[in-house]
Amino acid sequence: MNEKSLPLNQISMKFLCDEYVKNNYIDPEISERLGVKRGLRNPDGTGVLAGLTNICDVVGYDKGPNGEIIPAPGRLIYRGVDVRELAQEAYDKDRFMYEEVAWLLLFGSLPNQEELKEFQRILYKHRELPAGFVEDMIMKAPSPNIMNKMSRSVLSLYSYDADPENPALDNQLMQAINLIAGLPTIMVNAYQLKRRVYDHQSMYFHMPTEGQSTAEHILSTYRADQKFTHEEAKLLDLCLMLHADHGGGNNSAFACRVLSSSGTDTYAAISAAIGSLKGPKHGGANLKVMEQLECIKKGVENYRDEQEVKEFLRRIMRKQAGDGTGLIYGMGHAVYTVSDPRAVLLRERAENLAMEKGFEEDFHLLCLVEKLGPQVFAEEKGRKAVCANVDLYSGLIYKMLGISEDLFTPLFAISRIPGWCAHRMEEVVFANRIIRPAYKYLGVTQKYKTLEERK
Repeated sequence: MNEKSLPLNQISMKFLCDEYVKNNYIDPEISERLGVKRGLRNPDGTGVLAGLTNICDVVGYDKGPNGEIIPAPGRLIYRGVDVRELAQEAYDKDRFMYEEVAWLLLFGSLPNQEELKEFQRILYKHRELPAGFVEDMIMKAPSPNIMNKMSRSVLSLYSYDADPENPALDNQLMQAINLIAGLPTIMVNAYQLKRRVYDHQSMYFHMPTEGQSTAEHILSTYRADQKFTHEEAKLLDLCLMLHADHGGGNNSAFACRVLSSSGTDTYAAISAAIGSLKGPKHGGANLKVMEQLECIKKGVENYRDEQEVKEFLRRIMRKQAGDGTGLIYGMGHAVYTVSDPRAVLLRERAENLAMEKGFEEDFHLLCLVEKLGPQVFAEEKGRKAVCANVDLYSGLIYKMLGISEDLFTPLFAISRIPGWCAHRMEEVVFANRIIRPAYKYLGVTQKYKTLEERK
């Protein structure tokens, strides 16, 4: 097909794209030569130190005497408390921990029994959305993408706040509590409308039930019959807890801090964080893992044959299989080297439910990806310190819980609200300086030409 046979809009867009590329290309080698830290990464792959925080520490390696990276088992620490201790407490004492983690991230200490009970009561009271919000902000503008709908809904909450621009700490805390409590309801309502408008299925809206944890509230309002098992709710609670924060340097938390540093309002900052998390390189990766799992199942005859699985992973890395990116989704992390503690905990706790619900083969195949992926990386790229990340197992857990793929990334956003709000408050109250990195100009110098002079 030649250009003359193309529709006019395609001809116009091809011209515009060609014009853009001609005038805007930047050779990546220039970044290396000028010492530009692309992606705010140091030459060894670690993140550029951009701020200080009391909220969360992500430990993935040690440093040698000459500054070299020494791989080490990963640790995730909320306000000084290792998440492994929190997960252990959740199962030893049979407790839901997400609300306790939210308190810990926001305030910096673990709540006592009275404080936790009152916090849970406040969250329940704020799960129901403002009068008219569902009708006006959700039902009148359905969206096929729940993340975009959540971002828009958060911005809309500005109009329902009597004092949205007030940066005082008490006002920010109230806004944070409203978001932690209300966003799960927004997510489920937006999904129900998406089912009705885009999937042509029945929708149903359930009211919040007093005394339920956040995980129980999500399952109860998501499912038509409102029924779920205790084990299902505990596993979802674990996912929420493990995703609640990941340091100030992760893309969405940093986006939240960047906007907060400008003095903008809470709703704008949190909406930006949701937009960041939507990206497949960040919160959308668990969905890519599930797509990849189906690809492996179609391309491998014997799921138990390690050599066959390994060779298929090699084909994925060589861009001969999969989506053509060369990425093994669920493998590799910017900080963790030997292990991602979140992936380890999810693998340990998901096995029983996988056996119970008939997902044993899927679970075993993901375990093989975790085992064989580092070997393939080492052989293909010479990188030995590669481990499974949390996305390798979270998508399968949501699938086992009967949760639609539409909500895989939104559930990540629900989990992360306490962390985002904690980072926003820390930025506003203590940092008090607009984040403003520098970019070096590489464009040409040119003189203005009149319209008649341009050829």
